[in-house]
Amino acid sequence: MLAMNQMCRALMRPAVQSRVYQLVPLPGLVQGHRTCLTVDKQTASSCLPSRRNLYQYMSKESLGDHSKDADHVVDLRSDTVTKPTPEMRQAMMDTDVGDDVMREDPTINKLQERVAKMFGKEDALFVPTGTMANLIAVMCHCHGRAEEVILGDESHIILYEQGALATVGGVHTRQVKNLPDGTMDLNEVRAAIRGDDIHFPKTRAIIIENTHNNKGGRAVPLSFMKELRELTKEHGISVHLDGARVMNAVCALGVEPIDIGQYADSISMCFSKGLAAPVGSALIGTKEFIDRARMLRKGLGGGMRQAGVLAACALVALDKSIPRLHEDHENAQRLAQGLRDIESNMVTSDPSVTDTNMVVIHLREGTNMSRFMKAITKVYDEETAVNGSKLLIRIFPVGPMSLRAVIHYHVTSADIELTLKKFKFVCDLIDAGKIDVGSPGM
Repeated sequence: MLAMNQMCRALMRPAVQSRVYQLVPLPGLVQGHRTCLTVDKQTASSCLPSRRNLYQYMSKESLGDHSKDADHVVDLRSDTVTKPTPEMRQAMMDTDVGDDVMREDPTINKLQERVAKMFGKEDALFVPTGTMANLIAVMCHCHGRAEEVILGDESHIILYEQGALATVGGVHTRQVKNLPDGTMDLNEVRAAIRGDDIHFPKTRAIIIENTHNNKGGRAVPLSFMKELRELTKEHGISVHLDGARVMNAVCALGVEPIDIGQYADSISMCFSKGLAAPVGSALIGTKEFIDRARMLRKGLGGGMRQAGVLAACALVALDKSIPRLHEDHENAQRLAQGLRDIESNMVTSDPSVTDTNMVVIHLREGTNMSRFMKAITKVYDEETAVNGSKLLIRIFPVGPMSLRAVIHYHVTSADIELTLKKFKFVCDLIDAGKIDVGSPGM
């Protein structure tokens, strides 16, 4: 175990020092026991971590920055790469601001009132990040020592938020296996709940994620949320919804935000992912809950003073980005279907589990991920003759044999067609033996 920890620290060191693309720490460093899935309808959406450090496949230094060689760039790494729209930039210039710590920023107040009403809650709080929103929520639900929350073993909070619930919040986490659709077995959840026993931490809340990032953006159904809510009421515990991309879930499920909000005591939603705003999240709940959250935000360094310039972008996102989310979902379907239909066994995808804006791409078993990443992110002179232009694709691996493509505001239907052409071009080269992506392993 000591040797493994030392290896993990050594692997992390160059990634931390790198200046680019350090937004998504992948879970292989802390969940090394997982392996890649087989591709079938039940499990094809899983983005399972690997043993090796995957940062090596994300940076320009390791893959080479070929943007100068390309006619066009399609960035599919995440929906966090979006830049403010022209309307957002104008809103930042025009908006009224004040001191938000003193509750005097009119634009932030307007945003908070609006999102609270959307989800049928009393109040909301604007915070810098979704990670802070989740941490504050858990610290609000767990007031004392020896308290815990139950959440999925592949939840974003467990995998990608640095263990902050424990290291900062002093809250114990109890994990239940996430199912392929992002839900959990409610019998396992029930069995995990712990009450008044001096030997155990007491369960205060259950956390769910909708959409579910590590399950390929699956939209968790309302039926599950309803059953979970009924279970928590039986035990007198709360539900927190990590809704970083909750508006994608609203779109995919064909419901209103209030339909989801009714099954959670607190909700975090992010404006800088699928909604294309540059910064910010909201934590939503009762007035009493948000009063406590505001105090915790200050202690965590989240009081941003004249941050109405950021809230202005979030208000534009509510008006302009939400109505177009279906376009991202449709483009994700086009990409998944096109990859499935490529006449090569090098790559495949499953449109039936592509619920929202994420597409999981599976590679042929035995592919060397490092070689494939270099092949798919390279710009080839021959592309012009075959495809009409030279394309640079930026994309993340999410497992030994899996990539994740995230569709967002800056990815058009034309970009999807170019991406499919690029994948076919590279697969043809591999199948013809002109590129070796050969031996198993990473």
